[in-house]
Amino acid sequence: MKVIILAGGFGTRISEESHLKPKPMIEIGGKPILWHIMKQYSFYGFNEFIICCGYKQHIIKEWFADYYLYNCDVTFDFANGNEMTVHSSEAEPWKVTLVDTGLNTMTGGRVKRVQKYVGNETFMLTYGDAVSDINISDLLKFHKSHGRTATLSAVTVAQRFGVLGIDEKDTILSFREKSEGDGSRINAGFMVLEPAIFDIIEGDSTVFEKEPLEYVSAMGELKAYKHNGFWQCMDTKREMEKLEALWNSGKAPWKVW
Repeated sequence: MKVIILAGGFGTRISEESHLKPKPMIEIGGKPILWHIMKQYSFYGFNEFIICCGYKQHIIKEWFADYYLYNCDVTFDFANGNEMTVHSSEAEPWKVTLVDTGLNTMTGGRVKRVQKYVGNETFMLTYGDAVSDINISDLLKFHKSHGRTATLSAVTVAQRFGVLGIDEKDTILSFREKSEGDGSRINAGFMVLEPAIFDIIEGDSTVFEKEPLEYVSAMGELKAYKHNGFWQCMDTKREMEKLEALWNSGKAPWKVW
Protein backbone atom coordinates (compact mmCIF):
# COMPACT_ATOMS: atom_id res chain seq x y z
CA MET A 1 0.00 0.00 0.00
CA LYS A 2 1.34 3.41 -0.98
CA VAL A 3 1.76 6.30 1.45
CA ILE A 4 1.35 9.89 0.20
CA ILE A 5 3.12 12.55 2.26
CA LEU A 6 2.28 16.22 1.77
CA ALA A 7 5.59 18.09 1.72
CA GLY A 8 5.06 21.06 -0.56
CA GLY A 9 3.92 23.92 1.67
CA PHE A 10 5.81 27.10 2.56
CA GLY A 11 5.95 26.50 6.33
CA THR A 12 5.44 30.20 7.07
CA ARG A 13 4.80 29.71 10.81
CA ILE A 14 8.31 28.35 11.27
CA SER A 15 10.02 30.82 8.97
CA GLU A 16 13.22 30.83 11.06
CA GLU A 17 13.99 27.45 9.45
CA SER A 18 11.72 27.20 6.41
CA HIS A 19 13.31 30.14 4.58
CA LEU A 20 16.26 27.79 4.10
CA LYS A 21 14.50 24.48 3.42
CA PRO A 22 11.01 22.91 3.16
CA LYS A 23 9.46 22.30 6.56
CA PRO A 24 9.52 18.47 6.16
CA MET A 25 13.32 18.75 5.81
CA ILE A 26 13.78 20.55 9.13
CA GLU A 27 15.82 18.21 11.28
CA ILE A 28 14.97 16.49 14.52
CA GLY A 29 17.94 14.63 15.96
CA GLY A 30 19.96 15.29 12.83
CA LYS A 31 17.36 13.76 10.46
CA PRO A 32 14.51 15.50 8.60
CA ILE A 33 11.11 15.13 10.24
CA LEU A 34 10.07 13.57 6.92
CA TRP A 35 12.53 10.73 7.63
CA HIS A 36 10.98 10.18 11.08
CA ILE A 37 7.50 9.91 9.55
CA MET A 38 8.69 7.45 6.91
CA LYS A 39 10.49 5.35 9.53
CA GLN A 40 7.22 4.95 11.43
CA TYR A 41 5.31 3.75 8.38
CA SER A 42 8.20 1.48 7.45
CA PHE A 43 8.16 -0.11 10.90
CA TYR A 44 4.61 -1.31 10.14
CA GLY A 45 5.60 -2.64 6.72
CA PHE A 46 4.63 0.29 4.48
CA ASN A 47 7.64 1.13 2.37
CA GLU A 48 6.33 2.73 -0.82
CA PHE A 49 6.10 6.51 -0.57
CA ILE A 50 4.89 9.29 -2.83
CA ILE A 51 6.18 12.66 -1.67
CA CYS A 52 4.20 15.72 -2.83
CA CYS A 53 6.89 18.36 -3.29
CA GLY A 54 6.55 22.08 -3.99
CA TYR A 55 8.45 24.78 -2.12
CA LYS A 56 12.23 24.26 -2.47
CA GLN A 57 11.56 20.78 -3.85
CA HIS A 58 15.15 20.42 -5.04
CA ILE A 59 16.31 20.11 -1.42
CA ILE A 60 14.07 17.08 -0.85
CA LYS A 61 15.11 15.47 -4.13
CA GLU A 62 18.81 16.08 -3.49
CA TRP A 63 18.57 14.59 0.01
CA PHE A 64 17.15 11.34 -1.32
CA ALA A 65 19.52 11.30 -4.30
CA ASP A 66 22.45 11.59 -1.86
CA TYR A 67 20.93 9.37 0.83
CA TYR A 68 24.09 7.28 1.21
CA LEU A 69 26.21 10.39 1.58
CA TYR A 70 24.03 11.63 4.41
CA ASN A 71 23.62 8.33 6.23
CA CYS A 72 26.66 6.11 5.59
CA ASP A 73 30.44 6.17 5.73
CA VAL A 74 31.86 6.58 2.22
CA THR A 75 35.28 6.51 0.56
CA PHE A 76 36.03 8.55 -2.56
CA ASP A 77 38.89 7.12 -4.61
CA PHE A 78 39.93 9.98 -6.90
CA ALA A 79 42.92 8.06 -8.26
CA ASN A 80 40.65 5.40 -9.77
CA GLY A 81 38.05 7.36 -11.67
CA ASN A 82 36.45 9.03 -8.68
CA GLU A 83 34.92 5.79 -7.43
CA MET A 84 32.71 5.91 -4.36
CA THR A 85 32.54 3.03 -1.90
CA VAL A 86 29.73 2.90 0.65
CA HIS A 87 30.64 1.35 4.00
CA SER A 88 28.24 -0.19 6.52
CA SER A 89 25.23 0.52 4.34
CA GLU A 90 21.95 0.39 6.20
CA ALA A 91 19.69 1.07 3.27
CA GLU A 92 16.01 1.53 4.01
CA PRO A 93 13.62 -0.83 2.15
CA TRP A 94 11.93 2.16 0.56
CA LYS A 95 10.64 3.01 -2.89
CA VAL A 96 10.24 6.79 -3.01
CA THR A 97 8.55 8.77 -5.78
CA LEU A 98 9.19 12.51 -5.55
CA VAL A 99 6.61 14.57 -7.45
CA ASP A 100 6.62 18.27 -8.27
CA THR A 101 3.02 19.16 -7.35
CA GLY A 102 3.44 22.90 -7.87
CA LEU A 103 4.50 25.84 -5.77
CA ASN A 104 1.06 27.25 -4.88
CA THR A 105 -1.08 24.11 -5.23
CA MET A 106 -3.46 23.43 -2.33
CA THR A 107 -3.43 20.15 -0.40
CA GLY A 108 -6.25 18.59 -2.41
CA GLY A 109 -4.61 19.59 -5.66
CA ARG A 110 -1.37 17.96 -4.58
CA VAL A 111 -3.19 14.71 -3.85
CA LYS A 112 -4.95 14.87 -7.23
CA ARG A 113 -1.64 15.41 -9.04
CA VAL A 114 -0.20 12.13 -7.77
CA GLN A 115 -3.25 10.02 -8.63
CA LYS A 116 -1.43 8.34 -11.52
CA TYR A 117 1.23 7.05 -9.13
CA VAL A 118 -1.36 5.64 -6.71
CA GLY A 119 -3.61 3.81 -9.15
CA ASN A 120 -6.99 2.35 -8.31
CA GLU A 121 -6.22 1.14 -4.81
CA THR A 122 -6.55 2.05 -1.15
CA PHE A 123 -3.79 4.40 -0.01
CA MET A 124 -2.56 6.33 3.01
CA LEU A 125 -2.07 10.07 3.34
CA THR A 126 -0.43 12.21 5.99
CA TYR A 127 1.25 15.55 6.55
CA GLY A 128 5.01 15.99 6.37
CA ASP A 129 5.26 17.97 9.59
CA ALA A 130 3.77 15.80 12.35
CA VAL A 131 4.88 12.70 14.24
CA SER A 132 2.86 10.30 16.37
CA ASP A 133 2.92 6.89 18.02
CA ILE A 134 -0.22 5.85 16.13
CA ASN A 135 -0.30 2.12 15.41
CA ILE A 136 -0.56 2.16 11.62
CA SER A 137 -1.62 -1.52 11.47
CA ASP A 138 -4.52 -0.89 13.84
CA LEU A 139 -5.47 2.21 11.85
CA LEU A 140 -5.67 0.17 8.65
CA LYS A 141 -7.69 -2.58 10.37
CA PHE A 142 -10.16 0.03 11.58
CA HIS A 143 -10.51 1.45 8.07
CA LYS A 144 -11.15 -1.97 6.56
CA SER A 145 -13.68 -2.81 9.27
CA HIS A 146 -16.11 -0.01 8.44
CA GLY A 147 -15.90 -0.09 4.64
CA ARG A 148 -16.26 3.68 4.16
CA THR A 149 -14.38 5.97 1.78
CA ALA A 150 -12.12 7.69 4.28
CA THR A 151 -10.59 7.42 7.74
CA LEU A 152 -8.63 10.14 9.48
CA SER A 153 -6.86 9.95 12.80
CA ALA A 154 -8.42 12.17 15.43
CA VAL A 155 -6.54 13.42 18.49
CA THR A 156 -7.24 15.80 21.35
CA VAL A 157 -4.73 18.64 21.71
CA ALA A 158 -4.78 22.08 23.31
CA GLN A 159 -3.93 23.90 20.09
CA ARG A 160 -5.34 26.13 17.39
CA PHE A 161 -7.02 23.81 14.91
CA GLY A 162 -10.49 23.24 13.54
CA VAL A 163 -12.26 20.43 15.41
CA LEU A 164 -14.40 17.47 14.40
CA GLY A 165 -17.97 16.64 15.34
CA ILE A 166 -17.95 12.85 15.88
CA ASP A 167 -20.95 10.67 16.76
CA GLU A 168 -21.02 7.57 18.96
CA LYS A 169 -20.23 5.34 15.96
CA ASP A 170 -17.06 7.31 15.11
CA THR A 171 -18.65 8.89 12.04
CA ILE A 172 -17.46 12.45 11.44
CA LEU A 173 -20.50 14.68 11.04
CA SER A 174 -19.03 18.19 10.98
CA PHE A 175 -16.02 20.48 11.00
CA ARG A 176 -15.88 23.67 13.08
CA GLU A 177 -13.45 26.15 14.58
CA LYS A 178 -11.78 25.32 17.88
CA SER A 179 -12.83 27.47 20.84
CA GLU A 180 -11.04 28.25 24.10
CA GLY A 181 -11.04 25.26 26.42
CA ASP A 182 -12.47 23.02 23.71
CA GLY A 183 -11.53 19.39 24.32
CA SER A 184 -12.78 18.11 20.97
CA ARG A 185 -10.64 16.16 18.55
CA ILE A 186 -8.78 17.47 15.54
CA ASN A 187 -7.63 15.99 12.23
CA ALA A 188 -4.13 14.63 12.90
CA GLY A 189 -3.55 13.30 9.39
CA PHE A 190 -2.54 9.63 9.23
CA MET A 191 -5.46 8.96 6.89
CA VAL A 192 -6.54 5.88 4.94
CA LEU A 193 -8.46 6.57 1.75
CA GLU A 194 -10.21 4.75 -1.05
CA PRO A 195 -9.42 5.84 -4.63
CA ALA A 196 -12.97 7.23 -4.99
CA ILE A 197 -11.70 10.28 -3.10
CA PHE A 198 -9.86 11.42 -6.25
CA ASP A 199 -13.20 11.98 -8.01
CA ILE A 200 -14.14 14.61 -5.42
CA ILE A 201 -11.01 16.72 -5.95
CA GLU A 202 -11.55 19.32 -8.68
CA GLY A 203 -8.06 20.71 -9.19
CA ASP A 204 -5.08 22.65 -7.84
CA SER A 205 -7.20 25.11 -5.87
CA THR A 206 -8.99 22.39 -3.87
CA VAL A 207 -8.15 22.32 -0.17
CA PHE A 208 -8.34 18.65 0.84
CA GLU A 209 -9.55 19.48 4.34
CA LYS A 210 -12.46 21.51 2.91
CA GLU A 211 -14.53 20.27 -0.03
CA PRO A 212 -13.36 16.63 -0.27
CA LEU A 213 -13.45 15.79 3.45
CA GLU A 214 -16.58 17.85 4.08
CA TYR A 215 -18.31 16.09 1.19
CA VAL A 216 -17.52 12.55 2.38
CA SER A 217 -18.47 13.66 5.89
CA ALA A 218 -21.88 14.84 4.66
CA MET A 219 -22.33 11.48 2.92
CA GLY A 220 -21.53 9.55 6.10
CA GLU A 221 -18.37 8.20 4.45
CA LEU A 222 -15.75 9.66 6.83
CA LYS A 223 -14.72 7.82 9.98
CA ALA A 224 -12.50 8.87 12.88
CA TYR A 225 -9.78 6.65 14.24
CA LYS A 226 -9.50 7.97 17.78
CA HIS A 227 -5.92 8.08 18.96
CA ASN A 228 -5.26 8.83 22.62
CA GLY A 229 -1.49 8.62 22.52
CA PHE A 230 1.20 11.01 21.36
CA TRP A 231 0.85 13.37 18.41
CA GLN A 232 2.75 16.58 17.72
CA CYS A 233 2.95 18.83 14.70
CA MET A 234 5.91 21.12 14.04
CA ASP A 235 4.34 24.45 13.14
CA THR A 236 6.57 26.69 15.23
CA LYS A 237 10.17 26.94 16.44
CA ARG A 238 8.94 26.15 19.95
CA GLU A 239 7.36 22.91 18.72
CA MET A 240 10.54 22.03 16.85
CA GLU A 241 12.54 22.51 20.05
CA LYS A 242 10.04 20.35 21.96
CA LEU A 243 10.48 17.49 19.49
CA GLU A 244 14.25 17.90 19.55
CA ALA A 245 14.25 17.72 23.36
CA LEU A 246 12.14 14.55 23.30
CA TRP A 247 14.49 12.95 20.79
CA ASN A 248 17.59 13.90 22.78
CA SER A 249 16.02 12.47 25.95
CA GLY A 250 15.98 9.04 24.33
CA LYS A 251 12.26 8.80 24.99
CA ALA A 252 10.74 10.11 21.76
CA PRO A 253 7.23 8.55 21.76
CA TRP A 254 7.12 8.28 17.98
CA LYS A 255 10.34 6.24 17.76
CA VAL A 256 8.72 2.81 17.49
CA TRP A 257 11.47 1.34 15.25
